[in-house]
Amino acid sequence: MLAHNAMANQLDAPNASFAPSGSQTSLTSPLGRNTVTDSSGVSLTVNYLPHKFSSTLLSPGPRKRKGKDGAPGMPKRGGGVEAFKSGEARMPGENDEDYDGVSGFFGAQRGKKKLRWNKFKWLLFASNTLLSIYSIIGLVMCLLTWFNIWVHADIIRVANRIELVISTLAACLAIFISLIGWAGILLNNRAFLAVYTFTLWIVFIFLLIPGYMTYKRHTFNLEGKINAQWSRDLGTSGRLRVQNQLGCCGYYSPFVEATISQTCYARSVLPGCKLPYLQYERKILLTWYTTVFSLVPLHLFIMITGLLCSNHVTYRFGKGMMPKAYRLSLNSMAVIMDNYANQLAEQYGSDVATEIIARSRSNLQLDSMPTMPYTPLQPQQASVNHSKYDSIGSRVPETAI
Repeated sequence: MLAHNAMANQLDAPNASFAPSGSQTSLTSPLGRNTVTDSSGVSLTVNYLPHKFSSTLLSPGPRKRKGKDGAPGMPKRGGGVEAFKSGEARMPGENDEDYDGVSGFFGAQRGKKKLRWNKFKWLLFASNTLLSIYSIIGLVMCLLTWFNIWVHADIIRVANRIELVISTLAACLAIFISLIGWAGILLNNRAFLAVYTFTLWIVFIFLLIPGYMTYKRHTFNLEGKINAQWSRDLGTSGRLRVQNQLGCCGYYSPFVEATISQTCYARSVLPGCKLPYLQYERKILLTWYTTVFSLVPLHLFIMITGLLCSNHVTYRFGKGMMPKAYRLSLNSMAVIMDNYANQLAEQYGSDVATEIIARSRSNLQLDSMPTMPYTPLQPQQASVNHSKYDSIGSRVPETAI
């Protein structure tokens, strides 16, 4: 009976997790020796982890993920696909499935089993492939126009120069953004994918601008715009290039706003340029804005896919990092073990609690871990330094067995 009472005294409840700073005591806990500890640095994790790790502490050995090699004597940390199962730990280990890091080839560990792509990553892969394809095709078309490879391409360089410049910039920007997307997809880098998703909206704006400009020019009084462009904007060299491309002379005739050349002079029999120039502009503008607007649904699909899937390239939430207030420390682990010892003593008795705690210390290699001091629970005054934890510090952390 005396031994039982002595053991029960050793298994008294620990200090509250967030006592006012500067309160230091030196007492004995069931984990080992006396120590002096400042309880203000205890992690918020002490309120939750005994429930999650109770099976690990009870078992004689650590649980490990199937097919993974971990450090001996350490509990499983969790992460990866299995982190979504009930009761699984959320902290990832370096070799966990879907590890969010860059090592080996495309994020895979050398000598390890290849990682599996989830459905979100496959959707990102497909959408970015479409973006790369149509942006490269668009850039090639623009470059062929700039290099005057197409028939009558020089007319576009003269008459539709602004639209051509914006289309070229849009294609170059789309290719650059697709490269950022490939980096984020292949390296599982959420930062790259965030930039990729945001800049897709900028590409979308650059895609719409030339489409709107060509549609507006084609639909609203194209003939009047052609008349004003020929007389005011093209100039002598611009009219000469259009005349050479279309095989015409002057606007209505060689006597109306014509540029003299070897084929265009006062007695030339060549027709005026208005009709062929108007027909060519009507055709090329229609093709231009039809092509641009046909890409809008595809680009919207790419944008929506990026918004929905960029943060799920792996099954881990965020970067898999524990918030600072909940990170484990030696003091926090001491509180966890002491709380767990109290629960075991209440349910199984002090002898069983002592045996399990001793076995857990050896399994988890916690012989060097400090212990938390014990003092009788006293009503605590509100602390200025820990005011936001007063609701927690005024009571013993509640944990489930």
